[in-house]
Amino acid sequence: MEAEDAALPCLHLGGDTHKVPLKLFAVNRERLCSKLKEEQCPKGAVVVLQGGEQQQRYCTDTDEVFRQESYFHWTFGVLEADCFGAVEVDTGKSILFVPRLPPEYAVWMGSIHPPEHFKKKYQVDQVCYTDEISSVLESLKPSVLLTLHGLNTDSGHFSCEAHFDGISKFTVDNEFLHPRIAESRVIKSPYEIEVMRYTNKISSMAHKEVMRTVKPGMKEYELESFFQHLCYSRGGCRHVSYPCVCGSGHNSTIIYYGHAGAPNDKTIRDGDMCLFDMGGEYCCYTSDITCSFPANGKFTKDQKIIYNAVLKANRAVMAAIKPGVKWLEMHKLALQVQLEELKKCGLLHGDIEEMMKVNLGVVFFPHSIGHLIGCDVHDVGGYPEGTERPTQPGLKCLRTTRVLKEGMCLTIEPGIYFMESLLEAMLANPAQSCFVNKEVLERFWNFGGVRIEDDVVITATGCDLLTDVPRTVEEIEAWMKLGVKMVT
Repeated sequence: MEAEDAALPCLHLGGDTHKVPLKLFAVNRERLCSKLKEEQCPKGAVVVLQGGEQQQRYCTDTDEVFRQESYFHWTFGVLEADCFGAVEVDTGKSILFVPRLPPEYAVWMGSIHPPEHFKKKYQVDQVCYTDEISSVLESLKPSVLLTLHGLNTDSGHFSCEAHFDGISKFTVDNEFLHPRIAESRVIKSPYEIEVMRYTNKISSMAHKEVMRTVKPGMKEYELESFFQHLCYSRGGCRHVSYPCVCGSGHNSTIIYYGHAGAPNDKTIRDGDMCLFDMGGEYCCYTSDITCSFPANGKFTKDQKIIYNAVLKANRAVMAAIKPGVKWLEMHKLALQVQLEELKKCGLLHGDIEEMMKVNLGVVFFPHSIGHLIGCDVHDVGGYPEGTERPTQPGLKCLRTTRVLKEGMCLTIEPGIYFMESLLEAMLANPAQSCFVNKEVLERFWNFGGVRIEDDVVITATGCDLLTDVPRTVEEIEAWMKLGVKMVT
């Protein structure tokens, strides 16, 4: 980011929190308009987006903590709920529509700000009320309104399409915008990368303090709570990017542990391997970091074997990625490295290529090597329109098969897990079990799991590591040996 940009209007929570220049969103709008025009967008088209709506808890009047809808945030940076936004593609003119609040709002919720307040706050060209959308858009005489309607290939859900009273008076196209705005989000601007660098800095700090605090006898949720406290109190991260995973012992094999049915509630035991997957979120930009370490601060021989195997795969992928590399090949590289390491320790025997043919690596590594990351932790654009998702065992879990480009942000997250259900299925499959030393497998049966996850941005020649936590066995043991240093 240019030095003079530091003086530009920004979103800032004060203290040492990151100043997010509003130019970030202006640049995003410029990039979107350029993308639409490059792809023969009709003259006179206007993009219309609907922001997130304030939700209440079921049938009550208790508000959920609001988080902006990601496409709307990417385009406007607006924090408030129940807004709309429009962008004239030909001119780039931006219009924000905010709710017209009733007088009693001031009694319960605080000041009622005029449109000029939001115009200055978000540096848009015009601000009107949401009940004026139809008349304001009519004055623009648009040839077509481009609304957002498309499938998120990670979730299987559709994006929220703008709808307002009077929209039936306009010609509406709800197919043209989605693939192009999703593609625009795939490559991060320097401004976006700086926000993600900050989010990783705060999340890395919190992970490091958690590692120094954990000890046998604690509850997993104590560490979840401590992580969230640090991210918010020290970094202004009111939200986390996803529910925290604080798995210890057998829970470290559960990829999405920490949900309501398994709420990080186990007591951590001496000798447990911990797998903590947590990421703070700042200004709707996410992070996704996983640290694996022994609860007592000292790796056993077997814990070292598995941890180093995963770390070797992580670093092999990190060394190989650069523009032009196929992400599918990086997944295969991680599988191969981990199989080689499991063979070295005597757990496996035989030819690695033959193991790959029967998908043996998937038994120990059932998820993908990583995913795009940005305004969503599993960011959009993994499978562009017209791209088929692999269906082969071991590859269908991939969240993207794209060729890497400079400016993409991704996670690198290999893992080795000893999941009872997958191990039993493997042992019942002669094509896979023939490669396994069953006596050695018995030694690892209750091991748990290890995942090492970092966030990176693709550069012109390779990648830039955004995450900053101890990674080698020696670094982790030395860091944990320093003992508790409560940060408040």
